[in-house]
Amino acid sequence: MNMPLKTELTQQDSQGTPAHRVETRLPTPAELRRKMPTTDALAARVAEHRQAIRAILRGDDPRLLIVMGPCSIHDEVAALEYAEKLKVLADTVSDRFLIVMRAYLEKPRTTVGWKGLLYDPERTGEGNLGEGLLRSRRLLLNLAGMGLPLATEALSPFAMDYLGDLISWTAIGARTTESQVHREMVSGLPMPTGFKNGTDGGIAVATNAMKSAAHPHHHMGVSATGAPVMITTRGNPDTHLVLRGGRGITNYDAGSIEQAVASLRKACLSTAVMVDCSHDNARKQAERQLDIARDVMAQRLAGNHHIRGLMLESFLEPGRQDDGEELRYGCSITDPCLGWAQTEALIRSL
Repeated sequence: MNMPLKTELTQQDSQGTPAHRVETRLPTPAELRRKMPTTDALAARVAEHRQAIRAILRGDDPRLLIVMGPCSIHDEVAALEYAEKLKVLADTVSDRFLIVMRAYLEKPRTTVGWKGLLYDPERTGEGNLGEGLLRSRRLLLNLAGMGLPLATEALSPFAMDYLGDLISWTAIGARTTESQVHREMVSGLPMPTGFKNGTDGGIAVATNAMKSAAHPHHHMGVSATGAPVMITTRGNPDTHLVLRGGRGITNYDAGSIEQAVASLRKACLSTAVMVDCSHDNARKQAERQLDIARDVMAQRLAGNHHIRGLMLESFLEPGRQDDGEELRYGCSITDPCLGWAQTEALIRSL
């Protein structure tokens, strides 16, 4: 599965100088899916979850969509324990909310740092995508098998070919919303996708992305069997805006949401809005998510039905910790999260 290419050009160029990159062979998406297949029943369940999310975003289902879970998964055992608790809670409140679990396997970095379970599952800094693909797909199969809809951030377009069949909702992050490559990718995705506002807090980049992703595209890519191909997409009609604040600006208040809806309407786009209660809206303070969620829910109860979703960062234990040899079980090693007790109390109170 993880075999270095046995060619001289991998280590040096034709003049004998060291090469600028080393290539390690990976399985193709088709090979990984054959090795770790989904069942017909599970595929049908994922399709049902995607349709349920579409119905909420389009206003056909009055429930609220809540995407919640760890900032990024570094411990599969803790993620599965969290999922067990979340499934019980999700079933209990299913008349009011559709809960989707964050299963984020890639971590965008402002500069450098741990890039996520997919890239560096042992967190050594050396990277092992072959092992990361196996562990990531195994985890998603186990999580989806519990009956939970799953969400992720699509950071690498290639990764979606390996894992996307198990995902019900996808986010495009603030750093990549402006990327033409990601807009083209979303144009061909089979699930609803949320574009986050830019890192400066403005929504123009996201509205442009939504317009682009709704249209057909022709772009370069790689087939499921590993061949270079031209990909032709139909366009994704199920995109929406995710407000996450930016650079000290929050945008979850009624005025900001009203302005966002007006801009979306002017652009002839879906006015469905999801509020990310974490990130710049919470100023990186996990417990602020509690008040933000309650504030946004109060706006919705007051009649703002453009608010169709919330996003929360939550794990078994509150806060965050630096990566190291002795980690606190169930505690994030990236952004700070709400603990489970806080999370459950919040959801039941909304």
